[in-house]
Amino acid sequence: MNWRVVSACAVGTSHSAIGQGCQDSCWATVETREGRPPVLALFVADGAGSAPHGGEGAELAIQAAAAFMQGALAQPEFGLSDSFAVDCVMAVRDCLYTKAAQSGLKARDFATTFLGLVSTGQSTLLMQVGDGAIVVDIGNGLEVPIAPMGGEYANSTHFVTDEDAISTLMTKAFSSPVLRAAAFTDGIQRLALQLATNTVHEPFFTPFFKVLSAATADQEDEIQEALARFLNSDAVNERTDDDKTLALAILLAQ
Repeated sequence: MNWRVVSACAVGTSHSAIGQGCQDSCWATVETREGRPPVLALFVADGAGSAPHGGEGAELAIQAAAAFMQGALAQPEFGLSDSFAVDCVMAVRDCLYTKAAQSGLKARDFATTFLGLVSTGQSTLLMQVGDGAIVVDIGNGLEVPIAPMGGEYANSTHFVTDEDAISTLMTKAFSSPVLRAAAFTDGIQRLALQLATNTVHEPFFTPFFKVLSAATADQEDEIQEALARFLNSDAVNERTDDDKTLALAILLAQ
């Protein structure tokens, strides 16, 4: 078994208008290990616009999560459980708090959301702190197991740097591999979800998964470029002025 993955980030028009770069970051990969089934990992992060180093925080969060996964993959075996999610988020927090201390700043200066999906041949684990969402198909069609997480006030959310991040962390585990998956930041929530019912807007995803299922390995770079163009298109920018990140994966037919 194996997955095909693609991901891209695009700066929002509200940020580019003031000369600000994209404050999202992502990592989407399939790790293969000799003699063992491959492992899918999708991580996305959205740096807080109110944080002076939110974009750097998002990038550091993804780097820390990727490093945590490399450590897990180096072990003879690992289980996907709540404790795995907590350990991953703690690794992200440690990275951000260390960076803040080294820079003479506060952790909230690097505030960012953090969402992750890890899937093996036997199980799938979702983890989330903050808004954005993870959409999965475990065999019953596309669903949103964890609702986008709003904060105490309108247009606010939770961040992995918050003191209560571990208690805020939401997880969902499945005892099977993911067939289709998407992880994205809140910049495209209104396009990808029916927020009133917390359901998937399937027409948004259908073309992506159709292309991924039919693509060859040689076409992955082309698909990546097409996804980046889509996220930066007028059609998308007319619906949202925020940064946009989308990571997609589909389990290939045997």
